[in-house]
Amino acid sequence: MRNGKKKMITEMVGGEAYEFYPITKHIVVAPKVCGGRPTFKYTRIDVRHALGLLAAGRSIAQVAEGYKIPVKAVQEALSLATKAMEQRGKEIANQA
Repeated sequence: MRNGKKKMITEMVGGEAYEFYPITKHIVVAPKVCGGRPTFKYTRIDVRHALGLLAAGRSIAQVAEGYKIPVKAVQEALSLATKAMEQRGKEIANQA
């Protein structure tokens, strides 16, 4: 990784090229999937939607089971959201 930029990865999936930027082991940004929003790797499942289900009261296990993705994938999404919220909080505090 140079200059803090992630390298695009290309893999063949189902006979087609799947291009993505890895965010975590299970979360990627694939420019041609879901408008480039973060998704779970090899799916069209928007991470925002999974987080919304958690916010609505579903458990990590329920979300993982419902989407047939690893529990670890949902945990990574929650961890990323937590880090983003903490970072935003620090930015706001520094502006005060």
